[in-house]
Amino acid sequence: MGVMTALLLAFLFGIGMAAIESKSLLSMFDELNVLIEKTISAVIIPLLPFHIFGIFLNMTYAGQVARVLSVFAVVFVLIIILHLFMLMLQYTAAGALTHRNPFRLLKTMAPAYFTALGTQSSAATIPVTLRQARKTGASEKIVDFTVPLFATIHLSGSTITLTSCAIGVMLMNGMSVTFGGMIGFILMLGVTMIAAPGVPGGAVMAAIGLLSSMLGFTEPMLALMIALYMAQDSFGTATNVTGDGALAIITDRFATGKAAVPVESGTKAV
Repeated sequence: MGVMTALLLAFLFGIGMAAIESKSLLSMFDELNVLIEKTISAVIIPLLPFHIFGIFLNMTYAGQVARVLSVFAVVFVLIIILHLFMLMLQYTAAGALTHRNPFRLLKTMAPAYFTALGTQSSAATIPVTLRQARKTGASEKIVDFTVPLFATIHLSGSTITLTSCAIGVMLMNGMSVTFGGMIGFILMLGVTMIAAPGVPGGAVMAAIGLLSSMLGFTEPMLALMIALYMAQDSFGTATNVTGDGALAIITDRFATGKAAVPVESGTKAV
């Protein structure tokens, strides 16, 4: 089915099951969720290195490796800069609302960032993210609710990576990049990322339909997109989970109406 049909169907079932409190449908979709995640983590992800290896063999044969790697180097640097900008934006907002130093908040969440670099999975990093988010001073009740939720729906780092890599692939293939076309893609991508599984490579697999239907990516372009994305997926995941801490602080500020203070200070809130 088309991407838009799939998205509308997903929202129909999701909101509908919540509205009618359907236990039978919920049980079926829970099991389907486990099946999809196991398929991605046990079959697709382990085979991706061979797929990517084949892509670069083809590019080597065609004499395109130097051009691709030069473009990728620029895209990679741009992605890291945008990731840092996003984190600073999130923690500046959190710090302004709670009258806290954003750099201290970032330092507190640093273990979650480096853990995500290794796991490449928002779901696998949840325990560390929970621990560090609690140390920021946000209430434990808010943190315990928001962090697991944000691990599945907040993928700002992955969205930045996907958009940047998509533009890089389009430029390499001589395609025109327009503001109107990209803004529509970004908005749809934000919705699609809610459905992305929290496993390594889950975001790019969820975005394949949009890349082909909205940006006109061909099969070779999709293959190159997967290769570029997987090469630095860990940095996008790290940005996702680190940003979860800032969003938890902001949520706690609006939920409790109090500015949280660090746990190390020995007080709960002021």
